[in-house]
Amino acid sequence: MLNINETKDGANLKIALEGRLDTTTAPQLEEKVNGLIDGVTDLKFDFEKLEYISSAGLRVLLSTQKTMNKQGKMVINNVSEEVMEIFDVTGFSDILTIE
Repeated sequence: MLNINETKDGANLKIALEGRLDTTTAPQLEEKVNGLIDGVTDLKFDFEKLEYISSAGLRVLLSTQKTMNKQGKMVINNVSEEVMEIFDVTGFSDILTIE
C-alpha cells in the first residue's frame, strides 16, 4: 500500500510517500509523477513515512531523476535508516540528492 500526497506550487512540486514503494505501487507513483512533472524545476520527495523501496521503486526514482536533470533539480528528504541502507547498497546514494 502506498499513499502519495503531492503539493504543487508553480514550478515547485513536493511528493510525500507513505507506505511501501514496490512492484505493485511503483507504476502508481510513475503515473502520478509523469502527470505532474511538466514545467517543474524543483522536485522534492518526502520519504519520512516511506517504509520500504524495491528495485521497481528505484527505477521510478532513476527515471524521474533523469527527467529532472534536464529541467531542474530533485531532492529526497527525511529518508529512514532502512531506505537509506537500500540506497547505499545499490549505489543510489551516489546518484540521488538526499538531504
